[in-house]
Amino acid sequence: MNERRSVMKKILASVIGFAGFGLAASAKSNNNSNLEKETFNVEKDQDVPLFSGATKFNGLIFIAGKGAHVAPFEIKAHTEIVLKELEKELVAAGSSMEKVLKVGVFLNDIADYKGMNEVYKGRFGKNPPVRTTVAVAKGGVPGDSLVEMDCIAYV
Repeated sequence: MNERRSVMKKILASVIGFAGFGLAASAKSNNNSNLEKETFNVEKDQDVPLFSGATKFNGLIFIAGKGAHVAPFEIKAHTEIVLKELEKELVAAGSSMEKVLKVGVFLNDIADYKGMNEVYKGRFGKNPPVRTTVAVAKGGVPGDSLVEMDCIAYV
């Protein structure tokens, strides 16, 4: 619990730093050792960087939304695929499912909430992260996925 609280303080300090308040103080206290942004799996549009699949900054890892764009088009199967993709990205960045602080869940249909939860539960250890779950508006989750998830974790 104390480790997560300490990491949440880092997130707050990072957000404040991004806004232009206290970045210098934060950099001094960290000796600039963790203030380098590292990106992974950069998606491009006509050779111009569009977004990164993951970014590490100041001891945190931010994983972009992962979806399941394959058959079968069933919520439990898609949730399993998405969680495995998140875990793969976390491990590659030096983190794990147990170190996830926040998850964003985007459902194509809110009627899939129960099915998604059946697969989701227990995947993040004894102390699960905070979570926001929303049903997306008209048009659905990009790429015909029934669910998309992103997360923030510590390394």
